[in-house]
Amino acid sequence: MAASLPTLMPTRASGETFGGVTYHIDGELVPVLSVDVTTMPVYFEHHILLWKHPSVRITLKALKGMLKRMMAGMQIFVTQAAGNGIVAFSRDGAGHIVPIHLARGQEIMVREHQFLAATDNIDYSFERVRGISNMLFGQSGFFIDRFHGHQGDGVLWLHGYGNVFEKVLAAGESIDIEPGGWLYKDSSVRMETVVDRLSSGLFGASFNFIVNRFTGPGRVGIQSMYLHMPSEE
Repeated sequence: MAASLPTLMPTRASGETFGGVTYHIDGELVPVLSVDVTTMPVYFEHHILLWKHPSVRITLKALKGMLKRMMAGMQIFVTQAAGNGIVAFSRDGAGHIVPIHLARGQEIMVREHQFLAATDNIDYSFERVRGISNMLFGQSGFFIDRFHGHQGDGVLWLHGYGNVFEKVLAAGESIDIEPGGWLYKDSSVRMETVVDRLSSGLFGASFNFIVNRFTGPGRVGIQSMYLHMPSEE
């Protein structure tokens, strides 16, 4: 029996309610996320606010582990929106906004620089991953963002380049993804680097063919267009 293909994630949302907020996703090339923050604040990456109602207040929210973040060169504050009204976000780039509904206790791991926004009841931390991007770029690794719904149900919104597909892996099932092509994974999904040595047969020339192998159980998100960020180069 052939394995199922990854599924295209929805590109629009109208009046979706979860985790204390109601949100909309509209647009095609550069989509817009609109969130009603009347009953639940939302924090978001800097410089992505598109518009808001005047009654919505904008403040800074300190992230946990500030010293660790400073030493790693990571941001220690995010921007937060709260108040009676709606705020809208849009990233300056073509892509796909994906909502991830996290139930209490669920955790998901996200490729760095692709976080867009999250409800205030979701914790945001990170970890450094070594031995994956360093094979590609000669560096010591890259960061993965971790989001955990320990305070209750919440929503995490991500920005994927191109379109975003999701593959649900059964226990022991694997998929190989180009290192820049994965967007998110459940914490239950194991990720490892697989390197094949390819030879052209000309003058002994060879090169490495590298993929990340994801093994279930759990979800993994795939973006059809990928960018290797400066911290990975």
